[in-house]
Amino acid sequence: MDKRTTLALLLMAALLTVYSAVFLRGPEPGRQADQKAEAPAPATAKLAETPTAPAPIPSPKAAPSVPERAVSVETPLYRATIGSVGGQLKSWELHFRGEKAMVLPGTIDNLGLVVMRPGQPPSPIAFTPSVETIKLDDAHPTGELRLVGEDGFGIRVTQVIRFRADSYVMDHEIQVENRHSVVQTFDVALGWTAPAEWPKDRESFAGVRPVYVVRLPKGSVWPRREHLGGAESHTGDDRWIGFEGAVAPVGQNGVYLSALVPRTPEMTVSESRREIKRVGNSNESSTFHIAEIGTRASVASLEPGKSWVGQVSTYVGPMEYDRLKSMGVGLEKAIYFGGFPFPESWAARYGLPSFPMEWIVVPTLAVMRWFYRFIPNYGIAIILLTVITKVLFFPLTIKSMTSMKAMQALQPQINALRSKYRSDPQRLQRETMELYRAHKVNPLGGCLPMVVQIPIFYALYDALSVSVDLQGAPFICFGHLFGVDLWICDLSRHDPTYALPILMGVSMFVQQKMTPVMGDPRQAKMMLFMPVVFTFMFLNLPAGLVLYWTLSNVLQIGQQKYMEKIGKKPEKAPARAAKKA
Repeated sequence: MDKRTTLALLLMAALLTVYSAVFLRGPEPGRQADQKAEAPAPATAKLAETPTAPAPIPSPKAAPSVPERAVSVETPLYRATIGSVGGQLKSWELHFRGEKAMVLPGTIDNLGLVVMRPGQPPSPIAFTPSVETIKLDDAHPTGELRLVGEDGFGIRVTQVIRFRADSYVMDHEIQVENRHSVVQTFDVALGWTAPAEWPKDRESFAGVRPVYVVRLPKGSVWPRREHLGGAESHTGDDRWIGFEGAVAPVGQNGVYLSALVPRTPEMTVSESRREIKRVGNSNESSTFHIAEIGTRASVASLEPGKSWVGQVSTYVGPMEYDRLKSMGVGLEKAIYFGGFPFPESWAARYGLPSFPMEWIVVPTLAVMRWFYRFIPNYGIAIILLTVITKVLFFPLTIKSMTSMKAMQALQPQINALRSKYRSDPQRLQRETMELYRAHKVNPLGGCLPMVVQIPIFYALYDALSVSVDLQGAPFICFGHLFGVDLWICDLSRHDPTYALPILMGVSMFVQQKMTPVMGDPRQAKMMLFMPVVFTFMFLNLPAGLVLYWTLSNVLQIGQQKYMEKIGKKPEKAPARAAKKA
């Protein structure tokens, strides 16, 4: 392996390290149909940012006393509990590679539907649910929950939540009717809250912890992503907003999303960070910060007898690219694929040029998913991807080996030029380039296979880091012993036995010994330490990435053996002819 190829390897490894550190990631079932009532088409009120004249404050009316109830929702994808107060999510357990909780009451909270009035505290509506249980499956693919309640000021709110058996989406249809005799002014909001700093008394929580606030401004290609501790005060017409989270310990086993998507054009999204106090078991109060996100509609003037209707979608589930994209609002951009050469956050904030890695990662994932359909093992999918890559790039490998052998043949003449023009570097460079042109040798030809593999290398690294498809995906897993995986039980994490990085180092050493030696022989001996350096660099990289690189080295060794065999055949024929003569 010549020093140019080695330099390319070092640059690629450095870019990977910097990239990961800085730039990185319908019809109702059963008895529900009998309980569904046809509502008259309401007259829709217009929304305005500010009312033209202050509306009179309605006198409060006693809201009917409604006992709190809970509605259970069971689908093949999740199990949820919805409270009658505000339609709040009390629990949401994902059936995704085990049970994963998305809601932790008192810490990760869904606020439900809230009505806010000028000068009044937010008021959750006490709803009466239409059903107590919703169970969806292939026979009953859709379901509906109707919640009806009043706020005590003459406002009647009807919230219809629709579920699907094959989706993590809840569709909310909110109808607000003014049953008072005066004009009403209010806001309707749905929201989520999460701690900016995770409380120490909840360390044992085995669910999904929110890590970032992410939202997509209207007309923007890049989403804005802020750590919960840096959540800003914002209200705007963004396309969606959500909490991006990971399974504890944070950063391992997958990325998940709790998002709100306004479907009514006049609805806005909001982001804020506020301080609250909590009283502990010993009656000691502590102050901590929480991040809050939500959607809001400001109804400036709702006439008596009129109604306002709004729609919102809620997504609570894993960040699967195809599912997110199917919503048609750019929700798939919540997945942090990153950008090159500048990260997408810098591109969005400062207008810097950035190539979306999504354009490379998504096709790579699509190819591996296609393989996975036939052989349900992502380790095998990575192996097949590596084989196809080496076959497609085999012509470049031939050119690379030819160029390296030509460079090796010219090495005595290059050494002579170095001795002759030792005191004139510019003349040495000109004479060397003339020698290359005279013999039609490209000095960078040996780096071609390495250069073209860099995009695939980064794409696979991104796929292993941010795609839930490969999170927790095993390759050759014999089980667990004392909490240690035997052998590769998660392709997105490093090999706990370190056997694969060592095999990668051995394959790289063999490949280097087979590569034509160019330059100073002492320098070539020093290059033999490069496999050791790369072995240590790959120890903590995802096992799927190390698998790709190891197999790529092995296939490269096979290709070099094949080319050496082909190169010796023309020499044997003249030798046999000379022997006969």
